[in-house]
Parts: sequence; C-alpha cells; structure tokens
Amino acid sequence: MKRKITFLLVIFLIALTQSVSAENLQDLLKTTDKYAEEQFNNQKALETLQKADKLSPNNWEVTWRLSRTYVDMADHMSGQEQQAKYQTALDYAEKAVRLAPDKSVAYIRRAIANGKMALFKGVFSVIGLVNKVKADAEKSIALGNGGSYVQAVSHYVLGRTHLKVCEKAYLVRLPLGLGWGDMGVAEKELKKSVDMYPNFRMFYLDLAKAYIENEEYGKAKDSLAKLQKSPKANQDDDKFLAESKVLMEKIRNE
Repeated sequence: MKRKITFLLVIFLIALTQSVSAENLQDLLKTTDKYAEEQFNNQKALETLQKADKLSPNNWEVTWRLSRTYVDMADHMSGQEQQAKYQTALDYAEKAVRLAPDKSVAYIRRAIANGKMALFKGVFSVIGLVNKVKADAEKSIALGNGGSYVQAVSHYVLGRTHLKVCEKAYLVRLPLGLGWGDMGVAEKELKKSVDMYPNFRMFYLDLAKAYIENEEYGKAKDSLAKLQKSPKANQDDDKFLAESKVLMEKIRNE
C-alpha cells in the first residue's frame, strides 16, 4: 500500500512539474512576443528566448521565434555581422522546419531568412535561394495554419518575391531560371496580404510598388494613403512611412 501511495505521489509530482514548466514556457513566449512586437526590443526578446530554450530544448515555438529575433537584429546591422546574424536566423528556421514540418510559421520564417540572405548577397546571384523562398512561401500557404497574420505574411513574401524578380526583364531572367516571376501574381498576392491583415505599413508599401509597376497609379495612391494612416506596428515602420511619402510625391501627377 505504501509503495502504491509513493508511486502515485511521484507521478503527481512529475505531472505537476511538467505543468509548471509548460506554464513558465508560455509566459516566456508571451513576454518574448511583447518585446518583439510591441517594444521592438530585440535584445530582451533574445535573452527571454534563451531562457525558454534552456527550459524546453528543441521546442519549435521557441526555435521559430529565435529565427525571427535574429532577423530583426540583423536588419539593423551591416557587413559581415549582418550576414552572420541572417545565417543564424536561417539555421534556427531550418531547425523549426525539422521540428514542426506541418506548421506554416516554420516555413515562412525559413523563407524570410533565405530572402534576407538573398538580398544581402544580391538576388540575381543566388538563384537557388530565391527559388527556396518561393517554395517555402507556397508551402506555408498550402498548409494554411498559424492564423491570419502568418498567412498574410506568407502571401506577402510570395508577392514580394515575384515583385523583386520582375525588376529584371523577362528575357534577361528567363535563362537564369526565374521566368516564373509575374507582376500579376505579385499584385494579387500582395493584395491578399493586405486583405488578410490590414493596417500594416510594410504590406501597403510593397502593394503600392506593384501598382506603380502595373501603372495603376490611383490604386497606388490609395495604398500609400492607407499606409500613412496605419499605426506603428513594426520596428521599421518609420522607414516605411518616410518611403511612402517619397513615392507619393513621385506619382502625385500620374
């Protein structure tokens, strides 16, 4: 009887410990998101995630957030330090995909990290990376989970990839294996991102650029106007706002 009681007590304590750990992990993740999404404090977000990683190693929710944080940090760096941070972000995104191959957020974080690496190195010199960005964005959309923001970002990344590829003429990029770039698709996907998650400056800015490329200046002006009315929700929103004003002035008479 004593052995049975002792055994049940051990099981109870293990269950209690696991419950407390899970609760602590969720608290750390919520704190991380607050630092990342509200305060734009990347260093604090990283420190909190490092605690979460020790508490729950190989946790996909921790891992994709680590990738996000390293991208956010790298965006405000330059040179080799920036490249190294993007590579770390890519490493964590790769790990997130391995840990959670059925989660959209893992694929879109890998798409973003590869996209940043491609922009750093020069899009048309790293064709393989560009194709990976497209494939991961499409995979994220196909899985269709993670909520409206994750899906909106997935459509945004796919649209922006088409937009970037189309900076070169079709006959120039066709031999490079980038003939799939399509301004119609760019506009459609960027419009989906805005529809799914409105009032986000980054989405409006690239949608406006797509409209301008397609000579739809009225729509571009409308998109830029909506950007300028949207609240700050990203660490680079001041930059997006400034760029929108420059674009608006350029197309004012169109």
